Amino acid sequence: MNLNDLSSLMERRQDGGRSFELFRTDPALANLRWPDDVLRDFLFEHGDHGPFVDDYGHLELSAITWTLQTIPTVNFHTMPTGESEAGLIEHVAQHPVHWVKVRPPEVGRHWEDHGTWLRPPLLIDRRLLNPANSGLQVLEGRTRVGVLRGRLREQLHVAPQHQAWVGRP
Repeated sequence: MNLNDLSSLMERRQDGGRSFELFRTDPALANLRWPDDVLRDFLFEHGDHGPFVDDYGHLELSAITWTLQTIPTVNFHTMPTGESEAGLIEHVAQHPVHWVKVRPPEVGRHWEDHGTWLRPPLLIDRRLLNPANSGLQVLEGRTRVGVLRGRLREQLHVAPQHQAWVGRP
């Protein structure tokens, strides 16, 4: 099953103003045993977003296992994102304070208090991609990773490690 196989589910979500609670119980997702955070960010929020589908539409969704992991800050320094969104992380990194200010206030407080994001981003093992590669790639959460890079550059408080959902084969 890939994103194209779920196109009718995505249409129903849009047309019916479907809530995430209804979406996550749809029979089309029964074989996916993904955490709710991943289902929400990957499929519910981005499953029909054109550039996202261009980059990840080929993935065999049922072959991905997601775990919440702690990733060292240094690993995010050069971590890429999908080809269709290339440059977005660095664009955000140029103005990290702005990108935090346009979010709800608790996001900024969390960065100040903890030096990290409020919600873990989604990273994908690049062996799952076509062409396959090594390392991790930012699947969803490009703004968060951009803020992290920008805060580092501006010498603002950044934790030494961060939580992220990591999808692996």
